[in-house]
Parts: sequence; C-alpha cells; structure tokens
Amino acid sequence: MRYLFALLSLACLALLTGSQAPTPPAAHTFALGPEQFLLDGKPFQMISGELHYPRIPREAWRQRIRMAKAMGLNTIGTYVFWNLHEPQPGQFDFKGNNDVAAFVKIAQEEGMWVVLRPSPYVCAEWEFGGYPYWLQNTPGLQVRSQEPQYVAAYRRYIQAVGQQLAPLQVNHGGPVLMVQIENEYGSYGSDKAYLALNQKLFQEAGFDGLLYTCDPVNDVGRGHLPGLLPAVNGTDKPAQIRQLVRTNHAGQGPYFVAEWYPAWFDWWGTPHHTVPAERYAPRLDTVLAAGMSINMYMFHGGTTRGFLNGANYKGGTTRYEPQTSSYDYDAPLDEAGNATPKFMAFREVIARHLPAGSQLPAVPAAKATIRIPELTLGAATSVLTGLPKAVASQRPLTFEALKQAYGFVLYRTQVPGGRTGLLKIKELRDYGLVFVNGKRVAVLDRRLAQDSAQLTLPAGTVTLDILVENLGRVNFGKYLLENRKGITERVLFQGQEVLNWQQFPLPFNDIAQVPAAPTYAATASGAPVLRRASFTLKAVGDTYLDMRAWGKGCVWLNGHHLGRYWEVGPQQTVYVPAEWLRPGRNEIVVLELLKPTQTKLASLEKPILDAVATQSTTN
Repeated sequence: MRYLFALLSLACLALLTGSQAPTPPAAHTFALGPEQFLLDGKPFQMISGELHYPRIPREAWRQRIRMAKAMGLNTIGTYVFWNLHEPQPGQFDFKGNNDVAAFVKIAQEEGMWVVLRPSPYVCAEWEFGGYPYWLQNTPGLQVRSQEPQYVAAYRRYIQAVGQQLAPLQVNHGGPVLMVQIENEYGSYGSDKAYLALNQKLFQEAGFDGLLYTCDPVNDVGRGHLPGLLPAVNGTDKPAQIRQLVRTNHAGQGPYFVAEWYPAWFDWWGTPHHTVPAERYAPRLDTVLAAGMSINMYMFHGGTTRGFLNGANYKGGTTRYEPQTSSYDYDAPLDEAGNATPKFMAFREVIARHLPAGSQLPAVPAAKATIRIPELTLGAATSVLTGLPKAVASQRPLTFEALKQAYGFVLYRTQVPGGRTGLLKIKELRDYGLVFVNGKRVAVLDRRLAQDSAQLTLPAGTVTLDILVENLGRVNFGKYLLENRKGITERVLFQGQEVLNWQQFPLPFNDIAQVPAAPTYAATASGAPVLRRASFTLKAVGDTYLDMRAWGKGCVWLNGHHLGRYWEVGPQQTVYVPAEWLRPGRNEIVVLELLKPTQTKLASLEKPILDAVATQSTTN
C-alpha cells in the first residue's frame, strides 16, 4: 500500500506542476520452480558474489559491481549491518557509506540483481555479528529468541530497514530477488516458532517477496522454516545439495548454495589464508553444470574499517581470535578491487555456462597505484593526557556501562606504593597496557590468556593506569551475549581488590576532535601516542601504508578510519583507497600503542598480508 500512495503522490505533484508523472519502474516476478528459480516465468540461474557496502568506499561501489559483472556474475549478495544503522537505540544512520539503498540502486543501474540479507544477526567477521553493543545493557534480553525486549528492538530495526529497502524488491520494480531471514540459525538453535516470528516481522516491514533461510550442511534441518526455501552453505556437491533441499522443501528445489567459500578470512597472529584457484574452479564448474544457483562468499572482501572487526571464541581454554582489518579473504577480487588469478579462472568457468551468444564485458585494467614519499610524523601527543571528563565508580565499569561501543577506555586509580605483588585483571576484554606513575610496565593480551603481571610499586601514593582496547566482540557461537568489553569483573593486587576507579572513555569516533598538543615526555614513558603528518599529492592512486616498523595501533586518513595494524601479522600493511586521497594536501594520523618513538612511515604499491611475527612487543 505504501508504494501505491507514493505513486499517487508523484502523480498529484505532476498535475500541480504541469510536468509528466515519472514512469514507475517495471516490476518482475521471481518465483520457485521445482528445479530452478523462475524470473518472469523463465528459468534463471543465479550466479552471485558477496560484497559488503561498508567494506568498500562509497565512491568505489560502482567499480566493484562492474568487476562482478565482468567476472560473469549476474547477482550481488550483501548483508545489512544493524550496529552500523542503529549505533544507539532509536538513532538511525543510512547516510554516506551506510546508504545501503543507494548501493542496491547502483547494482540495478549496472544491470545486476541483488540478494539481500538484512537480518539482525549477520556473523560476517563483523563486530558482535552485527548486533549493536547496547543490546547488552537490557537485563534479561536474549538475542535470537522470542524474548519480548529483543523482539521489540528487532521490530524497530527491521521496520527502519524495510523503509529503505522493501520498495527495491523485484516485485516493486527493484533489483532485490530474495530476502534472507535469520542467518545460519541452525548452528545456534531450532525454535521454529522463533523463525516464524522472523518471517512475520519481515512481512510487517514490507518484505512481501520471496523469503528464504540459509544454514550449513549439518544444520539445515534445524534452521529452515517450513514453507520457505532452505538454502545450503559450505558445499559444492550437487547430490548433497539436492538431497538437503528436497528433504526440507517438500521433495523439490530450486537449489541455492547461499555461501560457497573459495577461501577464508584471517585473524591476528596466524598465517594469511589462501586457496589456489585450481582447487575451486572445477567445483564451481560442477555446481553450475548441475543448473544450481550459487553465491560465492566472498567475491570481494574489502576492508573492515574502524573498530568493526569481529572475533571467534569457543569458550574454556580455546583462544580468543580477533580478526584483521584486511578482509582480503583471498577472494577473486582483492582488497583494492583488482582482478586476481582466481577471478580469471572463475570467469573462464562461468563463461562456459552462460546462455548461447552471451559475451562477458572486458576485464578492467588494474587500478593505478602510487607510493607516497616517506613521511616523518610530527611530535607525539600522549593518549594519557588531555583526557575527557572521568566517570567515577567503586569498581571498574565496562564499555557497555559507559555507553561506549568501541575503541579504548583508560582506567585510573590511586594505590599505596612501596610494595611488590601480582596485579590480576579478572576477565580483561581484550588488550591492556598497564602504567605505574605514567610509565608502561606491562602489556596483557587476551589472545594469549594474559591477565596478570608482577609489579613493583615505588614508595608513596602510586597512580595505576590500565588502558584497555576492545579488539572485537565475538561474532559467532553461543557467546554472543557474553561480549562485554573493558575490565568486566575486578582488579586484584596482592590478592586484594583494587577499588575507586576513574574511567576515561576514548572511543576515537572523530579523530579531528582529538587534541593535537605535543607532550614530549610521552616517548620516554612508553605511553601510547598520536602522531600526525600532512603530505601533498599531484595525482592519487591506491597505496598501502607499510607498518612493519610499527607496533600496534590504528590509522586515519583525511578523517577516515582505515583500520588497525599489529606487528603480530599476518597483515603488515594498511590499504589506502585512492577514493579517500585527494590532489593537494592530505593528513594522516597514527595511534601507536607500543613503539612511541617510531616516526617514519612509508608506503608500498602492493600489500603485505602474509607476515606473522613470533610475538608482540610487551615492554
């Protein structure tokens, strides 16, 4: 009904202004046949690739979509990310790089269809699996359940998404063929009433086209909703796909591999994941030859910028594994959007399965690259000075209690000196720098199960600082609601609880608002520092900041948060998209946690994603 009202309004406006009413976009039908999808009543094989709009500069969306078309894809898959679009309760953001409707419209302009995945939970190696941090501030709220508080927040969110995207469904003249409800729910639960509630919420939000579920091979039975198409993840075996879909879909298809993995993602401190194209090209050929539809995850990974990477953790003594900012994924299209040998191999396979007479677009040349002359960054500003207003409490407060999503919190207290003992931080989440009277004395890393350090305190009253970084909330598994950050329990020294804390929130939401006053003693104390430099370019191009001489931190370029770097690897460079450089003056800001004396910064024309250090700097 909302679409009819919109068209009537446009017609009335045309009568009043004397102009012709715009022609509404042509609607299509998209339906399930017994073996294949049917687009306008004709068999349609979806050859899709996943790429995520927030992992690509908005200025580059069209280029990436054109590259998808050049490989032979006819469809784009994307998640929609709740924590991007509702960063605080009831405050929605669909502007700039978050304008998902604009992304979908560009796909349509480029002749591509879209598969939309807007459920509250996305996984996707994304912070908290897409959930906003503030859900954890509601006592009793349970994600992925019928718990009323969760359902109320879910409804508000999906209604906002529906306003943006429901009009872009294929049955309303848009490019969106199908919309996925939930996401691999069978790996988490099996409540069919909850899945039915998802369907109802989507329909109430205006998603009145084709809905479907997707689950890994072993979880399809648990995660599908009777009456909807059960898509399958993580397989390229036609017989297995056919059996799973038929078993859960009244004995018929069509058949859709919703996530086919031609490679994998990286996490800090482990080797870069690569899979040769020769291993996967024949498998792609097999699926397409069987007439089945497929979505490769990822076609193009891009970069998880800011603090929005996720993490894996399975509980107990297993390691916490925060993911890298580079989401290269060894995908057919590399982090910068260039074709790889895998791209060319897959293109050759796809070309064999296109309708007779079809011709693929030429593959665009690789994007231009530049090397910025080595920079000398300016005087250091200590992160421990120029602090915001403190929040006082008896015991440490979490990020969530401070209403802070990401970044850092500095915890400060005063303790009697002249003692030696063990400092223990119960449930440190996730990375802590410990300072005694402003001098760094320890580094604690949750990845390595480090939560304690032996300290010798000087005589007198001692200022104890603990700077804590959120390295990324867990994005998969049963620990989704055990995702609080900061010092999440208590601090002990010599076995006694340390009380009376001040918390200084340091989210680094806007680097332009962070003071730049030099504090020259910063480098001697080992305090984390911010350094800035400006440089001038005559022409722009992609480049990669070479962080191998640095320790750990983040980089901003012209106000854009490019992501994290860390000497533990495998990622040793930070990708700088040409779209965010400009002819003339540019500014770069580096937040360095471990090596405050480092000042030289070079760039490269190619990334380094495969270097793993044996250990991080700790003192």
